[in-house]
Amino acid sequence: MGASERRELPPDLARGRSRFQAWRGERKLGDRIPRRLWALAVQLARLHGVSRTATALGVDYYSLQRRIGTTAAQAQASSPAFLELPPPILVGKECRLELDNGAGATMRVQLVGYDAADIEALSRSFWNAL
Repeated sequence: MGASERRELPPDLARGRSRFQAWRGERKLGDRIPRRLWALAVQLARLHGVSRTATALGVDYYSLQRRIGTTAAQAQASSPAFLELPPPILVGKECRLELDNGAGATMRVQLVGYDAADIEALSRSFWNAL
């Protein structure tokens, strides 16, 4: 890419530059850049980069960079968003059993997140073990 190709501005950036130059020609000393021009600068910076846009438009790099971050945060905060909620955490079932088979064998069990069929199978296997 030659030096002359780098100096040529894209059409939208050239139009933005001319709008800033027109405003600077009409403004009074001490006037701040209007919001509509800052919005244009932010839009152009998102397309062409902050450095290139700030140079082409003659605005402060850090001010433009800060405005890009501010508008992104405002856009996220003001626009409705889809929020996926995780399924509710189920409170685990907890059970403590003490099984005695009558022959002196005792088994104590603590179950967390159990199913009723699990308790039945455990009880049957303990009592039928003799």
